[in-house]
Amino acid sequence: MNLKNVAIIMDGNGRWAKKNNLQIKEGHARGVLALKEIVKESVNQNIESLTVYAFSTENWKRPKSEVKAINNLIVNSINNNELDELIEQKVKVRFFGDYSNFGKKTLEKIEFAHEKSSINKPKLRLNVAFGYGGKMDIINIAKEVSRLKIKTSDINDNTISELSQVPESNIDLLIRTGGDTRISNFLLYQIAYSEIHFVKKLWPDYSKLDFKRNIKKYFNSERRFGERS
Repeated sequence: MNLKNVAIIMDGNGRWAKKNNLQIKEGHARGVLALKEIVKESVNQNIESLTVYAFSTENWKRPKSEVKAINNLIVNSINNNELDELIEQKVKVRFFGDYSNFGKKTLEKIEFAHEKSSINKPKLRLNVAFGYGGKMDIINIAKEVSRLKIKTSDINDNTISELSQVPESNIDLLIRTGGDTRISNFLLYQIAYSEIHFVKKLWPDYSKLDFKRNIKKYFNSERRFGERS
């Protein structure tokens, strides 16, 4: 059994900050450090893609100060050494979702990250869901099918994959930190056959050792895809 595509709902930054008597933005900053560690371990584990939930369509309901802090964190990460470190590890970065409302500066930085990390044979594809929602993605796919006048007889799994915002067709393992047991509108189509692991640890506390445990648990599971063993 192979483990090629992993996705993570990085939940718990705000609660971690409150627990440690820090501002919410400091929780998000600590979450970036946790992500850097998991990216490195993903490369070490020969995982092909890591898809992370950075900002959902529902996150627009959060306080403006927090949304601004997340936006600034993305821009600063691209400005600073983080992007160069990813490129050194042969990591290709791809943002997906509707991030047009974040403004011209953010759009330019995201495009810059796409171009600079464009690697022909990356060791890891890092996909960042930013302004993304699974329901909206499916709605947009349906609209595209109508606009392109695709025959119903021609619609298949490949059609959905080609029209979806999500770069990966199928996710093998979905991990959610923070203790909640829901998928929160993330990759609704792509996780149809995923193993799903819910972890109690808040995201900033999640380490490569925790990640290794989840990988081990994945390989110890039996995946039948509807067949009998």
